[in-house]
Amino acid sequence: MTDAKKNGITYADAGVDIDAGNALVERIKPAAKRTNRPGTVSGLGGFGALFDLKAAGYSDPVLVAATDGVGTKLRIAIDTGNVDTIGIDLVAMCVNDLICQGAEPLFFLDYFATGKLDLDQATRIINGIAEGCAQSGCALIGGETAEMPGMYHKGDFDLAGFAVGAMERGSELPRAVAEGDVLLGLASNGVHSNGYSLVRKLVEVSGLGWDAPCPFAEGTLGAALLAPTRLYVRQALAAIRAGGVHALAHITGGGLTENLPRVLPEGLGAQIDLSSWSLPPVFRWLSQQGGFSEAELLKTFNSGIGMIAVVAPDRAEALAALLKAEGETVCTLGQVTRGEGVSYSGQIL
Repeated sequence: MTDAKKNGITYADAGVDIDAGNALVERIKPAAKRTNRPGTVSGLGGFGALFDLKAAGYSDPVLVAATDGVGTKLRIAIDTGNVDTIGIDLVAMCVNDLICQGAEPLFFLDYFATGKLDLDQATRIINGIAEGCAQSGCALIGGETAEMPGMYHKGDFDLAGFAVGAMERGSELPRAVAEGDVLLGLASNGVHSNGYSLVRKLVEVSGLGWDAPCPFAEGTLGAALLAPTRLYVRQALAAIRAGGVHALAHITGGGLTENLPRVLPEGLGAQIDLSSWSLPPVFRWLSQQGGFSEAELLKTFNSGIGMIAVVAPDRAEALAALLKAEGETVCTLGQVTRGEGVSYSGQIL
């Protein structure tokens, strides 16, 4: 046996570049550092990430955790090369869920997996994750970059996120939801990060490419469909702290029809007036391509409402004003009723 056969094959020859992984950590350290918040203890590079709950201001905390991905929206980001905001989607899908429990997001970990590490692409993706964390007051304190040749086609990657939040014991949501509570809807920013297997099918049916002029907005179709998921954390926390918020529902897969009942007690449902907001053009275009019904739209997509706040009737006006002052587009959707599920009046299509 020759020396070459004994010693010549390296990990890099097998497709894994440890040096590139180390270089990525150095590149993203400044982005992670700008997400530091009270409670952050250590920077990137350790075997584990530390966070100090006492320094974050909690005396009797309950921890809340959430994990999620971005789904097949990644396919559009990969195919168009527009990967700068997909990290915001990743953070939003986790922290928007945490806030629905009444928890303040504290820290975030990401998992990025690819067949061959592209330093520039990976840096752009993780910078987007850091931006989402910064906008949410959530520290990016660690993660994993996995280079796995043979597991992904060339140029493909996957993302997953894990967020941890906290609240003082006894302050969890939902609580005290009652008949007559008012439903305040907070506007979405397009499709967000759910339903993209259907979106991609409908784009295929339309015959348009990602670089085609967008039929419902300025720019290209691909860019419009990559509009990042809105982050509701700071606004929702402000409303919770002002008092009168009984529940929050993040409108993701399952739409209004499936997500709002998740925060309503047994025996209570909701009545929503579909004429209380305007359906964003992207959803009208998607429904035209697929020819699907109003009911299908409402149980598949967010339909223009990304978060619903269930609030006390005597606090509804003040909380709507507060949320508007925080930059939200707010509409009064309806109210909590006796019964089960969500019923609709008016038309949206």
